[in-house]
Amino acid sequence: MGLLNLQDVSHRSSDEVMSILSKTRIIQGGMGIGVSGWKLAREVSLQGQLGVVSGVGIYYIVERILEKGDPGGHIRRACATFPNQEMAECVLNRYFIPGGKEELARFKHIEPYTLNPSQELRELTAVAMYAYIFLAKEGHSGLIGVNFLEKAQMPLLEELYGAMLAGVDCILMGAGIPTQIPEILDDLSCHKEVSYRVTVEGALPEDDFRTRFNPANIIPNPVNNLSRPAFLAIISSHVLAKILLKKAPGINGFVVEGPSAGGHNAPPRRKKEDELHYPIYGDEDNADFGVMRELGLPFWLAGSYASPMALAKATGELGANGVQLGSIFAFSADSDFEERYKCEVRRLGYIGDLKVVHSNQYSPCGFPFKAAQLEGTLSDMNIYQERRRICDISGLRNPYRKPNGTVGYRCSAEPAQLYTAKGGEMEDTEGRRCLCNSLLAAIGLAQTQRYPGEEPYTEPPFITSGDDLSFLQKLMEHPGDSYTARQAIEYMLS
Repeated sequence: MGLLNLQDVSHRSSDEVMSILSKTRIIQGGMGIGVSGWKLAREVSLQGQLGVVSGVGIYYIVERILEKGDPGGHIRRACATFPNQEMAECVLNRYFIPGGKEELARFKHIEPYTLNPSQELRELTAVAMYAYIFLAKEGHSGLIGVNFLEKAQMPLLEELYGAMLAGVDCILMGAGIPTQIPEILDDLSCHKEVSYRVTVEGALPEDDFRTRFNPANIIPNPVNNLSRPAFLAIISSHVLAKILLKKAPGINGFVVEGPSAGGHNAPPRRKKEDELHYPIYGDEDNADFGVMRELGLPFWLAGSYASPMALAKATGELGANGVQLGSIFAFSADSDFEERYKCEVRRLGYIGDLKVVHSNQYSPCGFPFKAAQLEGTLSDMNIYQERRRICDISGLRNPYRKPNGTVGYRCSAEPAQLYTAKGGEMEDTEGRRCLCNSLLAAIGLAQTQRYPGEEPYTEPPFITSGDDLSFLQKLMEHPGDSYTARQAIEYMLS
């Protein structure tokens, strides 16, 4: 079968990871689709902090890199170490194009995830996730984590297993309530068959919709078990922390994320918004750090903590172990944001002219989402209105229960008539951006769309950012400057 020994991969126990992590002051955020790539995570880890790979949409990222010819040969180098070599070779044979595809040629269509995905899709996902974690960990002994959205449930089992095969040290998960994850990590470490209870809109109390995964279909007859990674739940309140500890024993710590952080945020507890559909947060949305300290588990704070003073406050007065930082790493030279967008964000942020909008309408997930207002991106209303709605990636589709009891799939960013034909409400489609296509475009993997009788066009990007960019004036001397992840860490620890 072409199997390699799993003992060739360096693994730590969750206790060993937490012993190191509890003294770690900085967790690098797992941002966007591929913004937190393996290069950024590796660089942060080399500086003694927790480097984090974004696992969302990893199968699309790796597939498109392979179609572009795998510049540098990194994915192929990682695949050469995958425990099932026959499977890794099949993935490369399906997607790798020597020299890369033609510039305006379309990327291949990858079937969307469902409750019962094909074996081919499972293989791509597991190999892709393995490759990114392997590359992030290659050549050093620092900690590497991977970040997921609980809301994107259907690929999770294959993603988790692929990451664990590569010896990932820590799993971080937000955008949902991850009560099922600790037990699944325990089972996957023993290569047990697992299932994940999927949220299905309109499900009846007696319904039990699940996606299932058998590790034997990836690694048949494994010789030894895998180490169970540590698990940090990303939460917005102490209330959720207490619920998770009661319902999901096996959580090792928390990241407490405030509404000023970039990307997806927890909705206001009172579900209030203004006339522009911007969420309105109140005192009830602030976590009680006294309660967090009493829970007895390590925790890190996220959202506007990118300064030495904020770090000192977090670890001193507030009693946290450290902070999780997103934007300061997202706009560094080491992230996978396309350079022209990083340059413009840094320039506008440095001079104080960057506007970041927090809207309930942007994301088809239904969570509030932040976007930097940049010309040429989907934040531009003209570009949004000119773009033809299409759901060809379908990474954020919501499963829903059909009248006959089967499961269908819909996305509020798909064509409005298609969405309503599936029982969705027209008002839910207003302002929705296709995050799948636009976030891939932001890292240089934009799809070329073609329609009969029309000129081909390239999908526009969407750039997320946190509220606080004051760190730019500390790391740069001029608006056109850049900085590295290492410089960001040195600044934070100065």
